[in-house]
Amino acid sequence: MRVIVTIFLSISALHFVCITAKADETWQAGFAKTFITPPSPMWMSGYASRNKPSAGTIHDLWAKALVLQDPSGHKGLLLTLDLVGIDRMTSQAICERLAQNHGLQRSEITLSTSHTHSGPVVGKNLISMYSLDDENYQRISEYTELLSDSIVRIAQQAFANMAPAAVQYGSGQATFAVNRRNNREPDVPMLREAGHLVGPVDHDVPLLVVRSPEGQLRAVLFGYACHATVLSGMDWCGDWPGFAQLEIERRHPDAIAMFMAGCGADQNPLPRKTVELATDYGRQIADSVDRALAGPMRSVKGSLHTAYREIELAFDELPSQEKLEADLKSENVYLVRRAAHLLEMLSRDGKLSPTYPYPVQMWRLGDLQITALGGEVVVDYALRLKSELPGTTNWIGGYCNDVMAYIPSVRVLKEGGYEGETAMIYYGLPTKWSDNVEEHIVTTVREMAEEVR
Repeated sequence: MRVIVTIFLSISALHFVCITAKADETWQAGFAKTFITPPSPMWMSGYASRNKPSAGTIHDLWAKALVLQDPSGHKGLLLTLDLVGIDRMTSQAICERLAQNHGLQRSEITLSTSHTHSGPVVGKNLISMYSLDDENYQRISEYTELLSDSIVRIAQQAFANMAPAAVQYGSGQATFAVNRRNNREPDVPMLREAGHLVGPVDHDVPLLVVRSPEGQLRAVLFGYACHATVLSGMDWCGDWPGFAQLEIERRHPDAIAMFMAGCGADQNPLPRKTVELATDYGRQIADSVDRALAGPMRSVKGSLHTAYREIELAFDELPSQEKLEADLKSENVYLVRRAAHLLEMLSRDGKLSPTYPYPVQMWRLGDLQITALGGEVVVDYALRLKSELPGTTNWIGGYCNDVMAYIPSVRVLKEGGYEGETAMIYYGLPTKWSDNVEEHIVTTVREMAEEVR
């Protein structure tokens, strides 16, 4: 079994000198990272077609921690994870440990997953997708415990490494994401060359940058709204976000690179299927980051404000016990697994819940507002929220805190298909969302924007 080695990164603790800021305006930051590649073969997440444990490693998977503290002492802890997702139970257990260890409120902790489809199964995430025996369930349980311990450890190290910092933000662009609902994958090269790609996209590459008091780059948090689905083999890999982080850290060896996925649930990196393409998309992101770093960056001034809510997001009409019992006889093995899971829940609780506790989180750093949404969020949310939340620079992320399902807009919900309905089967949820899904989330984000203003 391979031993997990932890790498520490910290800002120089030299006396803070800055001609543009007074001592009482100083931010602080601390970083740490560790690889979370499973120490032995285990079941991979992301694709239902996989029928055996992993075979090897293209590059390691990482957990990374960033602690920010504003001049008044308000702290925020962001953890980025090279995982397809994290389930509610695992997320809650990790956040409870972090809150207790560091005196944090739930709003001050964000867990962000990259959604790489070349990572391990964690906890109960995508519960109906896999056919697992007791041995593989045990491996998943052991890995989930190892992951939790690793996250707690790097958080501790990041807090221990806190030192004065300058915090900035900016934005770049990348264009390899394609709306997969509106463009047939085989047609994409021709459509792109002709300029005929259609469907909503979000090509922004938002950045949050931490520098030492002397101006040395120490951390880059970046985002992009696109699935991490270039690769579908049997080897561990962070996919294009992993290659992007590696390339940024190669170009800036004193810095840690971290990724927060955007609202890319209906966006694919196309073309795909090769390591060379994943590497190239990572390089395109690194190029975008470098162009932004070379241009004007805005300094974060003021305070850090955080908010977190879990809203009761409503399902459509729930299936009856008779419907679930009929699904047990289906030729669709995923329907069978979901039905068995839901019937067990029905027997235990006497009912199926008509809602799901959906997490919505917001951090405001000066004039930068970061919204972290749970689940696989389609691009409509980012485009709408960035246009409807005035007076700030808005960064809209998905796959945060709990990846429980796809989160369709009303448009996608009515159109149906995988993102609108059938993906709920693999997540083990009883049915599609109600027609109020988009308005409930958007209204909550608006209210929280006022809360952190």
